[in-house]
Amino acid sequence: MTKRIIKYVLFVFFISVSLLNNAQNLNEYEFPRGDMRIMFYNVENLFDIYNDSITSDEEFTPEGGRHWMNSRYYKKLNNISKVITAIGQWELPEIIGVCEIENRYVLEGIIKQTALKKYPYRIIHKESPDRRGIDVGFLYRKDKFTPIEYEAIKIMFPYEPDSKTRDILYVKGFNKFKDTMHIFINHWPSRWGGQMETDHKRIFVASVLKHKTDSIFNADTEPNIIIMGDLNDYPQNNSLKETLSAKTEYSEIENESLYNLAYYLQEKKGKGSHKHEGEWGVLDQIIVSGSMLNPKNNIHTSLDDAHVFDAPFLLETDENFVGYKPFRTYVGFTFHDGFSDHLPVYLDLFK
Repeated sequence: MTKRIIKYVLFVFFISVSLLNNAQNLNEYEFPRGDMRIMFYNVENLFDIYNDSITSDEEFTPEGGRHWMNSRYYKKLNNISKVITAIGQWELPEIIGVCEIENRYVLEGIIKQTALKKYPYRIIHKESPDRRGIDVGFLYRKDKFTPIEYEAIKIMFPYEPDSKTRDILYVKGFNKFKDTMHIFINHWPSRWGGQMETDHKRIFVASVLKHKTDSIFNADTEPNIIIMGDLNDYPQNNSLKETLSAKTEYSEIENESLYNLAYYLQEKKGKGSHKHEGEWGVLDQIIVSGSMLNPKNNIHTSLDDAHVFDAPFLLETDENFVGYKPFRTYVGFTFHDGFSDHLPVYLDLFK
């Protein structure tokens, strides 16, 4: 009898600890939802299974090195829909920016071949000239956001005409409160080949984006600008701090300036969206115009309303370094049945 009592007490103790840990985990990544929730996610190599003769996508085919077949493709689609649903909590995000998607077909897969098909998501997408065929994309709920215009901003490197990268996707529209919003979805050139060796490419893309945001500021003294994307640089790098002039000092907010909320996430909250050689950093960033940090603005946000979605199901134990790392779809060429090598980021807006 005594042994049974001891076993029961231990059982209750471990269950209580487990529930407490789960509650703490929930508190770490779930936050009260704003009137709008906007997210960005580098979904890592979302290809269809078909070979495109004009891009380098051969490894993501059934015959390719990754043996990319329908079962794995549909599992990836459903994994992405799970992430979107989890971030939305009780109401799915109004706007979703994505990168590393091959084409419109895979975007349609996300919203039409998963649980998201019950929701009125629509797509804005343009094919980019990237050699691998990967693009950026924009999903929005038509009951919450109405596009007015959009543009795929081409990146033409002046001294390297044969070098291709992703367009910047610009979408102008108004939300359910009739506020005009300017949203940019980005996927800047990678660091493949070395950070310093590729730095000039990201600086050039930043200059193109800066020209566009300056034109918006010239037309409107209090615009609602949101820049999201995998920028392949950190907030303190020259492309962002100097060229784009995305500020990391928040003591005096100016309406006609840009502010990098990712710096606050990284330096003040210790968060990261990507792990490289054991170090977390925020490559996936959210940058807003100063007017959006003004609580008197019709639609506004704050430093504490930007988040990295680091839910436990998106992570796994890091065997080579300390702690955890993103749970990926592939490790090398081995199917790992995970999500992405990046974590999503999201922003809450308030009326």
